[in-house]
Amino acid sequence: MRITVAAVGQRMPDWVKSACDDYVKRMPRDLPVQLIEVKPGARAEGRPIERAIEEERDRLKERLPADARLITLDERGSLWTTRELAGCVDSARQEVRDLVFLIGGADGLHAEFKGSGRIQFSLSRLTLPHALARVVLCEQLYRAASLLNNHPYHRD
Repeated sequence: MRITVAAVGQRMPDWVKSACDDYVKRMPRDLPVQLIEVKPGARAEGRPIERAIEEERDRLKERLPADARLITLDERGSLWTTRELAGCVDSARQEVRDLVFLIGGADGLHAEFKGSGRIQFSLSRLTLPHALARVVLCEQLYRAASLLNNHPYHRD
């Protein structure tokens, strides 16, 4: 099983890449994480935002593993504890399914990713910058993996 963090947006500050890379390299071999970045859709005066979101959808779909379980990050999604996130990761691992966490662009994700039957997850009710959301998600994935492997990183 592989975990993918797929995000709209490129050219993140160095601190984002450094922090995400640090947590990704700490992941256990049986739960590797890959980061995928896609270019944001073009935004210009007079151009519908919906078109930009469609471009982002298409770019994401080209890069996502087939038959993966998709989880979208959305401020209106379910608030999970770290243990609940670990349970989600463990469930996917038991089913040998790839797990993909989607982080949208400035205007969110296309409705296709948030349709019925889709899992929507919120890191917080606070609005987080996309760069910080990536770092928090990577840290929480590492924390979830440490829980699953009885590593002392997570303490109750």
